[in-house]
Amino acid sequence: MAINYDIVKPRIGAAVHADRAQLRDPDFARECLELLDERAVLVFPEIGLTDEEQLAFTDMLGERSVFASRVPTDDGEETEFYKITLDPKIKKDNQYVLATFFWHMDGVTVESDPPKATLLSARQVSAEGGETEFANTFAAYEALPDKEKARLESLRVVHSVYAGVRPILDYSVTPEEWGGESVKTEQPLVWTHESGRKSLLLGVQMESIVGMELVEGRALISRLLEWATQPEFKYRHKWSEGDLVIWKNLGAMHRVIPYDAASGRLMHRTSLANMKVAA
Repeated sequence: MAINYDIVKPRIGAAVHADRAQLRDPDFARECLELLDERAVLVFPEIGLTDEEQLAFTDMLGERSVFASRVPTDDGEETEFYKITLDPKIKKDNQYVLATFFWHMDGVTVESDPPKATLLSARQVSAEGGETEFANTFAAYEALPDKEKARLESLRVVHSVYAGVRPILDYSVTPEEWGGESVKTEQPLVWTHESGRKSLLLGVQMESIVGMELVEGRALISRLLEWATQPEFKYRHKWSEGDLVIWKNLGAMHRVIPYDAASGRLMHRTSLANMKVAA
């Protein structure tokens, strides 16, 4: 089955034209994964999947990640989805959702490997704001000079939950005063994917670079974030209800444009498990 799609921008994104029945075809799922490796972000405009259909398509694409599986909601109900919203009736603790206003990749602070890909479907959209921006870190890495690539490939970065929420906190709030999760992980700055392709692993959760002076490391982090979010590597998605977007989690940073909590904006997220980092 030849997948029908249009290129969104030269360096990022593809809009896939398909009906819901095609998402039950294993060959179609395989072609989607191949296209995702190439384009980093896939958009299925207004496809309107039900919860059951999204779960089935997630499972068709690969093993579902525990990162987004069996996540309890604030009312104690278990769900197969991670519900992303600022609606206080659904999420009483919204600090992690607010932190998504800043560039990040999902799951880089968990002890297991971060998710391979994320599937996000729009259940309710915001009239103003709420767009999601993506930055292709495959393309950003590949556009670097060879000498710079070689230098970055040897570096490892400390990521922390606190660094991820720090932009939404008052500057005077210390990690101890914040009182949230104290988890830290160490990740390669350059991630090698199953295909052999490499990408920069970046985001707001980056705290320091191992073996580098703090200020020097943070200056490098800042420069790489600026580099990777140039317009040529970036795509902003304006959501319509029923849209499904899939992105290669460690090949595409993302952030949401701020929106009003009263809008009721609601997204359902599922994720695919990743492979181990290539040696």
